[in-house]
Amino acid sequence: MATDAQIAANRANAQLSTGPKTEAGKEAATLNNFRHGLAGAFHILPWEDEEEFATLRLGLRAEYKPHTVTEQILVDRMAQHEWLRQRALHLQNLCFNANGMLDEPGQFALYLRYQTTHERAFHKCLNDLLKLRAERRKEQIGFESQEQKKELHEARVRLANARAAHLELNTDIRSTIEARLPAHEAIPFKEVKTVLKVALEEVFGDRALSKAA
Repeated sequence: MATDAQIAANRANAQLSTGPKTEAGKEAATLNNFRHGLAGAFHILPWEDEEEFATLRLGLRAEYKPHTVTEQILVDRMAQHEWLRQRALHLQNLCFNANGMLDEPGQFALYLRYQTTHERAFHKCLNDLLKLRAERRKEQIGFESQEQKKELHEARVRLANARAAHLELNTDIRSTIEARLPAHEAIPFKEVKTVLKVALEEVFGDRALSKAA
């Protein structure tokens, strides 16, 4: 059990405790007692401007234009981490007195750590967003490549069918021209042009003779 001397000594030490002395320091300590909001669930503190936060969030949405629910969540988290980073900076400033001297080194160190934490969290969300978009773009390129391969295959099939149809028609023409007629010899396909030329000359020659007569 503590003696009277120990109790008196503890009371004396309590009087020497280094608590916030300046108004700014007291404000910072008060905010800390009522939860500074730099950790845990995100919320706007009473002395902060909700419209200013909304403007920050809308600005980031306009800049990064989220197209999916996941992207929108990442962008909104970026807004929250940036807001908390600014809050940590503000609380750091409250740790200094009017003469620019640091009165609350413990609180200052705490807020500085939170500032760094939210800076890193902001960039992690940004990196996750960019990585997500890169992966989706890669999938899109792969899909487009597959579509191009499919179209190329279909074009090759159409070309092969056209060639087959042309060959079939060419074969039919050859077989028709080279077919042996009664009392006639078969005409080779390569000689058809010469035969047609001679036949036409004979026809026009006979017409010329008929007109002269």
